[in-house]
Amino acid sequence: MPVSVIIPTCRRPQLLARCLSALAAQTLSHTRFEVIVVCDGPDPDTTALLRAFQKTAAIQTRYLVLPRNQGPAAARNAGWMQAHGKYIAFTDDDCLPDPHWLEAILNAFETGQGAAFRGKVKVPLPHRPTDHEWNTRLLEDAPFITANAACTRAALLKTGGFDERFRMAWREDSDLEFALRDNGIIPQSLPEALVVHPVRTPGWGISMKEQKKALYNALLYKKYPLYYRKYVRQFIPPLYYVTVVAALGAFLCALLNRPALAYACLLTWIVCLGVFVFKRLRHTSRSAAHVLEMICTSVCIPFSSVYWNLQGRRKFKNVYTLQKPS
Repeated sequence: MPVSVIIPTCRRPQLLARCLSALAAQTLSHTRFEVIVVCDGPDPDTTALLRAFQKTAAIQTRYLVLPRNQGPAAARNAGWMQAHGKYIAFTDDDCLPDPHWLEAILNAFETGQGAAFRGKVKVPLPHRPTDHEWNTRLLEDAPFITANAACTRAALLKTGGFDERFRMAWREDSDLEFALRDNGIIPQSLPEALVVHPVRTPGWGISMKEQKKALYNALLYKKYPLYYRKYVRQFIPPLYYVTVVAALGAFLCALLNRPALAYACLLTWIVCLGVFVFKRLRHTSRSAAHVLEMICTSVCIPFSSVYWNLQGRRKFKNVYTLQKPS
């Protein structure tokens, strides 16, 4: 059993079903890989899906369930530690591996091209994407993401795998990349190994919920400040600081009955808001609903971003202020 594929999942059985169907269509012989699905906490719907899939699919599939929600890093660790394969491939439940994906990965390992690989991720977009779709497209340029990555089992044992303090799907893959680099293992590019990452339709205001991920920028920076500055380079933009200070200044000046200063701060805040909205709409949809969402969320994002970054600094005892997730 040369290859084990690890898929963390959490209450998304319909997406998982598509991913499993893509793996069932792999050109690599089904006797040469296994699939391990790790459910991040009990979920009857996912359990029912896996039982049905195991009865009908020709590929070898195992199913693990964590006793409680612990995050994708913990789920991936549980999966690769139970794997039979010498080589471990990672993808996500919302991804669609190309039919030649595993064949390309196994060939790269067996021909000695490296001990860790980063495959190609393709994010299909409409002509005028939403802000969420545009940000998801950035996955195509990510240097190492678990939507499409592979390592030898020995490399994972050497690094200890994923840091389970990363409780959300954010920065845990960069953390593994930096741990590999620290151990002299440089992930190699493998464009032949393709995974398609369709963009899901999110709920309204998804960009606000995404801000919480900034907690883990602080953790990653604390662990690997030099790598963070070299490969990630995301820090709170000055526009956010100016926006927050201007809004608070307008409020305080109004309380102190300083109308001139209050109006000056308010004008500054309006200008900052306009600049931020323009930047978000420059390459994205101009539909009325999307524009309204961009205006509403742009009012809140600078405050939320600064808040969660401060929370990250406090939680992980990090003295550096970092940027929102894109």
